[in-house]
Amino acid sequence: MMILKIDFESEEALYVQLCNQIIMGIATEMLHEGDSLPSVRQLADEIGINMHTVNKAYAVLKQEGFLRLDRRRGAVIALDMDKLRALSEMKDELALAIARGVCRNVNRAEIHQLVDQIYDELCGQD
Repeated sequence: MMILKIDFESEEALYVQLCNQIIMGIATEMLHEGDSLPSVRQLADEIGINMHTVNKAYAVLKQEGFLRLDRRRGAVIALDMDKLRALSEMKDELALAIARGVCRNVNRAEIHQLVDQIYDELCGQD
């Protein structure tokens, strides 16, 4: 299991931080399809947050198609979200990020370079 770090000083909600770190763990292959996550109680104790916060994060990740809740194994990484839905969500998020960059005079080549760099960092390319 990857090490999860919660920034208690951040304005970002704790459950959102937890969701984002688990998603990054999947993207960077620190977490894989079929991996079990700690129980709600165990994870809450490990990182010093409320069990309801962990429960909310797991519920959001389940709803977004990143994990399933198994009676015996608990929260399990299960990427059942179809690719078209993933691409649609990415498009919405990227559109806003690109619009912000364009407003600050970031050009097409710089955007492509940044996307390639991020992809390479996440997927372990050179």
